Amino acid sequence: MPVDFDKQAYWHDRFSTETSFEWLLGSADFISIIKPILTNLEPSSARILHIGSGTSDLQNYLRHLGFLDVTNVDYEPLATERGRELEKQAFGDVKMKYAVADATQLQLSTDKEYKFDLVVDKSTVDAVSCGGEDQVRRMASCVRRHLAPGAVWVSMSYSARRFDIDGLPFVAEVLEKVPTPKVKATDPDIFHWCYLLRPK
Repeated sequence: MPVDFDKQAYWHDRFSTETSFEWLLGSADFISIIKPILTNLEPSSARILHIGSGTSDLQNYLRHLGFLDVTNVDYEPLATERGRELEKQAFGDVKMKYAVADATQLQLSTDKEYKFDLVVDKSTVDAVSCGGEDQVRRMASCVRRHLAPGAVWVSMSYSARRFDIDGLPFVAEVLEKVPTPKVKATDPDIFHWCYLLRPK
């Protein structure tokens, strides 16, 4: 029976016992991929949206780089609690934002001017895709609405064809193709894909 990654009940059960987990790639490696994008942002003023923050410590890496206006979103409340706990353990306080929201129905502010300079997700789009292509289109439309002029979306996925979907408001390019570790030298080459998505 397939796992219901697109269902909130799955994540509630998982996060009730999980304290920290990184999807596809550790935060340090993900940061190294997006470093050229981060260096073009001013840490004191840039707004970053992390969709599907789960129990990742990615927000802590962003804070270490000086980014404080980071909004970490997950649709399972336990995930946002874990995020706050991870930040407090690392820094002694909580300065970033945590919000409970569905990536396919994202509405983070009534202020239409409140936009983000960078949106990131690590395999959230993979979980959303379990609900079908329309769910990915909804997520992409939500991300597009939240992007400031010139901003981009960086998405980590296990799929080489994740964004080969008609009707997306983005042009996707591969930022990096990341080989997964092999158990044996004879194992096939398997990759994870880091996409850079620019609005059309």
